[in-house]
Amino acid sequence: MLRRTLFTLHLTAGLGAALFASGAQQRDVTGVAFIDANKNGVRDAGETGMAHVVVSNQDAVVATDASGAYRLPRGANGLLFVSVPAGYRTVGAFWRAVDTETSAIDFPFSPIPRVTRFTFVHASDLHVSPAVVARTQRFRALADSLNPAFVIITGDLVKDALRVGETEATGYYELFRREAALFKSPLWTVPGNHENFGIERDKSHVSTAHPLYGRKMYHHYRGPDYYSFNFGGVHFVGLNTVDIDGQSYYGHVDSVQLAWLERDLAMVPATMPVVSFDHIPFFSSFEALSGYSDDPPAPTLITVKGKTAFRHTVSNAAAVLAVLRRHRHVLALGGHIHAGEQIVYEVDGVRTRFNQTPAIVGPNEGAAMQFVSGFTLYTVDNGIVDAGRFIPLGIDAK
Repeated sequence: MLRRTLFTLHLTAGLGAALFASGAQQRDVTGVAFIDANKNGVRDAGETGMAHVVVSNQDAVVATDASGAYRLPRGANGLLFVSVPAGYRTVGAFWRAVDTETSAIDFPFSPIPRVTRFTFVHASDLHVSPAVVARTQRFRALADSLNPAFVIITGDLVKDALRVGETEATGYYELFRREAALFKSPLWTVPGNHENFGIERDKSHVSTAHPLYGRKMYHHYRGPDYYSFNFGGVHFVGLNTVDIDGQSYYGHVDSVQLAWLERDLAMVPATMPVVSFDHIPFFSSFEALSGYSDDPPAPTLITVKGKTAFRHTVSNAAAVLAVLRRHRHVLALGGHIHAGEQIVYEVDGVRTRFNQTPAIVGPNEGAAMQFVSGFTLYTVDNGIVDAGRFIPLGIDAK
């Protein structure tokens, strides 16, 4: 069979209920997804359960039964979350932390209008700190003025948790938490490399035994580092494309997450379009523009388990995309490179766009081109995601 492959690249100057489980047996958590008529977060008499709501512990994936009930193991990360169904919003957070004593967690929902046309914002790389928080505030003011259905931020939320101690790292996380709470629209985030606490131990002096080490600080503040939700006929999947090897980060999706992705997508109709969002992109041409580097702290290449790969793109992108392409994977949103980038692959009539958005924290440059800071506004109409409109922050120095 003849395979037609179309590749285009546009880099713009100025421009994130079957049960499957693994591991040892753990104490199960049970609960109910229900319509919270009075929005008090508690299931009261007469409030009905919701069938077919997907619940996960970042490994096992189940759908609630006809009464809205589910059962799941606690899970290795101590987190449970719901894949929010279209036409609903959670009352409170979409996730819950669980410990060894937790036995029951309910998930309350409130109906919202079902839509087929909506907008959403994609931003990345805020690197929040007191010195640059005005940029996040400017971004929030612009985003709020557009009244999007939600805002996606693809990582590097904070200035740095990699190379600093607990007090400084939590200070940045607390600042982000305060700023995030002020957005008018729901906020969906995934971690970047800067959210991994203490992993550069020669600088942070943080022990690997610290209860918030690595991904755990993100879990504490933001919940699951990969998850999904549904809105307006589209399935959105947030992925953690930042893995850790010793004291280094690199682009990679680990095997547990990849298995979860298969289970999550198995719950989705094959015809539903899928939009993924993550920090380190699947593909990027930016290193060709900026040039090869051996310089610390993040050189171009990394060798993990004897295999050398590009550090700033997903080293096992082929394996991840093999799972995503079993569905209508129409758009992959990323960050990390601090530049706007649009890559399009069309294979066997299925077109997938790989779009990076510039950094909120400031402008960038490569190959004598300036990439101003800003974000992208997308419009979705009957499952079709438009090309996006870049909106500059408008405060970069000339």
